[in-house]
Amino acid sequence: MLTWAETSADPLYFTLVRLPDERPLGLASYLRITPEFGVIEIGHIWFGVPLRRTTAATEAIYLLAARVFDDLGYRRLEWKCNALNAASRRSAERFGFSFEGVFRNHQVVKGRNRDTAWYAMTDYDWPVIRTGFVSWLGPENFDHKGLQKRPLGELIAQARA
Repeated sequence: MLTWAETSADPLYFTLVRLPDERPLGLASYLRITPEFGVIEIGHIWFGVPLRRTTAATEAIYLLAARVFDDLGYRRLEWKCNALNAASRRSAERFGFSFEGVFRNHQVVKGRNRDTAWYAMTDYDWPVIRTGFVSWLGPENFDHKGLQKRPLGELIAQARA
């Protein structure tokens, strides 16, 4: 059903799977891949119901960001979404992206003007954000029921202090 995505180089799609059974639970991609400027965007994010609001969902975003900064050495990771998509905007901020502004009438989607909210993190921001993610993902941040003790935003803010 998603075989068309297998051959795409930009966007470069990833199937998010549960281990060890490798059951597909979601999709994400890198796009607008610009190695000469060290800039890449994360997008086309779709989490299936079993993945939404889980530790694994947060870990997927962490792994995508870590690959961009730690392995590929990029300078900038972008997140863009419909300015009316409050859930995506909250997610970007929760994951440590900084709001940079709204591009008005940026696209036409389904025959309507779309304003696009732009978010980004840079290689300068990443060490602190990484520290927050690692603290959040650590087993000591979860109780015996698997519930977080401290939110990701709080741990990123603590790492900034």
